[in-house]
This record gives sequence, structure tokens and C-alpha cells, in this order.
Amino acid sequence: MRPCFLVVAMTALAAPAAFADHDTITVEFVTATLQEMLESIELTGSIEARDSVDLGFRQSGRVTEVLVEEGDRVTRDQPLARLDAVQQEQGQNVARASLAAARATQEQARQASDRAGAMLERGVGTRAMRDAALQSLSEADGAVERAESALEQAERALADTVLHAPDDAVVTARHIAPGQIIGAAQPAFSLAELDGLEAVFQSADLPQLDNVMGAGVRLDTIDIDMATMRGTITEISPLVDPQTGTVGVRALIDADADIDLLGTAVRGQMQVGTGSGVVVPWTALTRQGEDAAVWLVQDGKAELAPVRIANFSDKAVFLSDGIEEGQIVVGAGSQLMYPGRPVQPEQVIE
Repeated sequence: MRPCFLVVAMTALAAPAAFADHDTITVEFVTATLQEMLESIELTGSIEARDSVDLGFRQSGRVTEVLVEEGDRVTRDQPLARLDAVQQEQGQNVARASLAAARATQEQARQASDRAGAMLERGVGTRAMRDAALQSLSEADGAVERAESALEQAERALADTVLHAPDDAVVTARHIAPGQIIGAAQPAFSLAELDGLEAVFQSADLPQLDNVMGAGVRLDTIDIDMATMRGTITEISPLVDPQTGTVGVRALIDADADIDLLGTAVRGQMQVGTGSGVVVPWTALTRQGEDAAVWLVQDGKAELAPVRIANFSDKAVFLSDGIEEGQIVVGAGSQLMYPGRPVQPEQVIE
């Protein structure tokens, strides 16, 4: 909705009795220029890690140790927590014993196969004996492969009782405690990786958001005193969150921001182009009835020209209709105008 502004300059539609038509007044001349319209958008949000992950164990069990707390920095492959591993250790021992037995049987089968082959070559054995020995060796080889696979699974199950950090990160949340029974894939920790920070905003569904992708944004912390940061809009959610009625906006912080800023409240401000318009100063505005107007200088005289206001900035007004780029209007002194009054410039501002 277009904001309402009070135009303080009043227009006399007839020449005041105090002035004659030949009275020439010195006023400010302003050249109307065509400029891009910029609108300021301000959002509030918080700083989050660019990449975050929830970690959980691959198997269920009882937690025996929690080795890190919220806020701790961890390195790649660092242990974070352990489960009770008695059952897995027993399974590993059984798998090792089974593999040892399978390898012993394999060695015996190999020796028997060698003897059967040698006896057949010397003519004191039979092909049936050799084939039976080869069959037993093949079965023994298969048993060893299965035992090796079972041992690998048992070792993997034992290793999975220890949860490791996948990369250098910061622990942002701990969801488990010693003695707790945890299920497979149930989140145990939340980690923020150390490869960049983002400012995350929840914005109203403004039409201006269509133009902010890739725009620069100024970031100021709200609760703590620190230098202004800069960011770049990298993501705008295509859908409105049905719960909050807002649109998610993410800005990648340009510099290597301190990871300790995670969770910090931040205010973002950006300038968004919304088109272009002919610009005149506030002092040029007057009224013609209920409509906005400016005093247009033509042949050294002031003539009232109705205009349509497109937007406002701190010091100027953007017009979408009524005058064109390059035309001269009266700035300061417009309140002294009447139709046809002769004017001369004190200076021309461009």
C-alpha cells in the first residue's frame, strides 16, 4: 500500500493581488533527472551455520559415555559418545574364533587336495578321490570367506558403538545423557560445520523479495556490540511457511565470521531496485486540488503541471508521470508561485 504523505506547499491558482504579472522572482531551478528507484528492506533474524548436521548411532544401545558438551569445538574423527559394547565385543570374539576354525579346516582341505592330486599322478589314487578333495577345499574356501565377512560385520558393529565427528565442527546441541537408551539413527548431537555462517531471516511475503537474489545486505548484531558485517542473499524460499506465514531468506556472510556468533540475533538491511522514475526534490512538490503537482518552468514562466508520485526517498520524490527527464521545475520558492509568474534562477541544480 502506497504511504500517504502531507505536501506542505500550497498553490494559489490565481495570481495574488500583491504580485503583478511582470513581477519576476528569483527561485531555485531544478533539472528533473531519471534515476533508479531504491527501496530499503529491513529484516531481523539470527546467525546460523551454513552447513549443520544431526548425528546419531547406527545401532541402538545404552549410552555409557558422553565426551563433549554444547559449545565444544571438535575435530574430524574425534569421539563424541560411546554405547555399551559388551554384546558387540562378544560377537567379535565369536567371529574371530569362527574364522580361525574355518581357516584351519581350509588348510586341512588344501593338504588333502594336494595329496589326492599327487596320488592320482603316481597312479595310486582315483579321480573320484581327487574330485572329492577339491570339492572339500572349495567348501572350506567358501566357509573362510563367510567367516571373514562375519568378522568384518562384527568389527563394524563394535566400531559403531563409538560416535565420531564427521568433520571439524562446533557442537550446537546435545540430545543424550549417560545411561540413556537410544535408538538407531536417533539424533544424539547437532553439529555446525566450520565452513561459513549465514544470516537467516523470516520475512513477510513482500513483492520486493523477487528482486533481492544476489543483493548485498548490511548485517548488524542486535544484542552485542561488534563491527558491521556484509552478506549476500543466496536463497529465498519459493513457498510461504503455512505455520508462520513468512518466507525464509538466507544471506551468506562474506567475511570469515567468528563461529561464536552462532545464534546471535542480527538485523539485515538492503537496498532493492524497484524500477526508475523522474526525480525532483521535496521542495518542488505542491498541490492542484487533491492531486500532486510541480511548477514547471516554460519560457521563463512558472506553469502548474500535475504529476503522479511513484515513490519517496529521504530527500527526493520519484514521479511516474507528468514531467520528463531534463525539464526544469521550481525547487525552493515554489510556495510563492502562481500560474504564469515570471521566474529566474538563482542557480540550476542537476
